[in-house]
Amino acid sequence: MNKCEVIAIANQKGGVGKTTTTFNLGVALAKSGRRVLLIDADPQGDLTTYMGWHNADNLPITLSTLMGRSINDLEINSSEAILHHNENVDLIPTNLELASMEVSLVNAMSREYTMRNCIDDIKNKYDFVLIDCMPSLGMITINALASADKVIIPVQSEFLAAKGMNHLMNTILKVKKNINPKLDVAGIVLTIVDGRRNLSKEIGEELKESYGKVFKLYDTQIPRAVKAAESSRMGESILSYDKDSNVAKSYIELAKEVLNDERIRNKTRDSNELQSR
Repeated sequence: MNKCEVIAIANQKGGVGKTTTTFNLGVALAKSGRRVLLIDADPQGDLTTYMGWHNADNLPITLSTLMGRSINDLEINSSEAILHHNENVDLIPTNLELASMEVSLVNAMSREYTMRNCIDDIKNKYDFVLIDCMPSLGMITINALASADKVIIPVQSEFLAAKGMNHLMNTILKVKKNINPKLDVAGIVLTIVDGRRNLSKEIGEELKESYGKVFKLYDTQIPRAVKAAESSRMGESILSYDKDSNVAKSYIELAKEVLNDERIRNKTRDSNELQSR
């Protein structure tokens, strides 16, 4: 059985398409036959709302509930929090209660591993876990990075879009060095791309020049589209709401790139296991 891959979708800059990418990439992976869990790790709860749960404050169990149990050394049953979406992806939701968790984590034992403790008992049920991170590099995001195998970084194709990337990369490297040695950057994906403007091409070249020798820049770019925003009001992914759109096709292509990386990883792992016998 293939090992579950946990991927954090992270960028401390807001408005770059983290939530849209988490949901639509997750659905695209599910359409390829993978078992997918999404985790809303942003107190704003945009992913929870996007997927159709508009009254998140009324949900009995959320991510903050599970993390609170971990902090207080209580039994954790993460399955209790899972919501099932009709596009064959599951969700651990969140609400504003998660904002107070930043304060609670300050004095918690092994505080960086609180989120990881909450998902360890259910990872074997999934092929992919995607974590939608908040637009900051605070303790909740550190927890997401400590839980993850890889990070996908959405970057908006706008002027100065790459500004702040050094801070994010430094944070990822610090987490890798001090907290989670297995953490790697899976790739950078250009989002909200306007094909009519040369700026998107310039931003892509800037990212490739700055980071291309160290980190992967996905071939797939996610175009700007009004329908993507409309789908969020309907609780549907763009793959359901407007399946023939360029945005939907782009997320299918991005999923193919992610799955190809998975195949390479599994092949390398199997080869290493054979050599060690």
